[in-house]
Amino acid sequence: MRNGKQRTAVVAGGAGFIGSHLCDALLADGYRVLCLDNLRTGRRENLQHLAPDPRFDLMETDVIAPTSASLARGSVDLVFNLACAASPPQYQSDPEHTMLTSVLGTRNLLALAERKAARFLLASTSEVYGDPEVHPQAESYWGHVNPTGPRACYDEGKRAAETLTFDFARAGRAEVRVARIFNTYGPRMRADDGRVVSNVVTQALAGDDITVYGTGGQTRSFCYVDDLVDGLVRLMACRTSPGGPINLGNPAELTVRQLVTQILALTGSRSRIVRKPLPVDDPQRRRPDIARAKALLGWAPRVALEEGLEKTIAYFAEATTPRHAPAVGFGALRKGAGLPAKAEAVTP
Repeated sequence: MRNGKQRTAVVAGGAGFIGSHLCDALLADGYRVLCLDNLRTGRRENLQHLAPDPRFDLMETDVIAPTSASLARGSVDLVFNLACAASPPQYQSDPEHTMLTSVLGTRNLLALAERKAARFLLASTSEVYGDPEVHPQAESYWGHVNPTGPRACYDEGKRAAETLTFDFARAGRAEVRVARIFNTYGPRMRADDGRVVSNVVTQALAGDDITVYGTGGQTRSFCYVDDLVDGLVRLMACRTSPGGPINLGNPAELTVRQLVTQILALTGSRSRIVRKPLPVDDPQRRRPDIARAKALLGWAPRVALEEGLEKTIAYFAEATTPRHAPAVGFGALRKGAGLPAKAEAVTP
């Protein structure tokens, strides 16, 4: 509560993998939550458990549209921008939309934060570092990005989004935070999103061949989603502006081969490993320097990889089990053309 009023958070991209967990955390903290999502990569089922909660509202809208930000009526305290496809197959399937989501969507949400005097957080990405020549990657590193390659719609889109965000801050138009998110995994990932954890887990559970791109010697650092969301909440709650982006990720680095070996052991799968060519501009090494997050937020990942993988495997195993009970739908799911009475009641 603030001055006797319930605080309100807008979460763009809240039906997605990370966004839905963030909605859970904010509701648990007592917020009212307005979720904006075009449901291109986000899924209603990620939020079905929130449907009975009168403090939660889902609006189907695209943040690229200038009218999307006007859906948040009443007072707004926090604006989280997680709107954008985040895995290569998804963001490369419509590169123009990916770029516009990062640029126009961020501008529209920043304008909302300015109008409501709300604090704004941009979910940026470790992809702003590209295929890094510095290891591990600290926030001071400017990156090594191909500006015209197939990943540029996402990499350069997020770099432009960061620029817009800090331009608003420098002009005194909004109080901002920027999180550079490294590889994150956990329940509610899409099986078809093309990320290495979801790929390997679903292939292992099905007994299919496991696809490894390149030699498998490229490294990644995997952060469990609960830890990541904790970092986002802490960053948004930080009273003093960090004065720049903050890396959020797990600094424990391992090769893709090591990840595959661990998942095979945890699933008991006998899947074979097949190799395919490495995608264009795929980073060879990725590990965050989280010294700033530790110092400013008191944050560090706590969930060990084995524990997180066990929970993720259990989620995908359950998701592939047939269910006979009918799904609980969003009877009050509203399109972005307008804001009916129930949504007005959600934001004071």
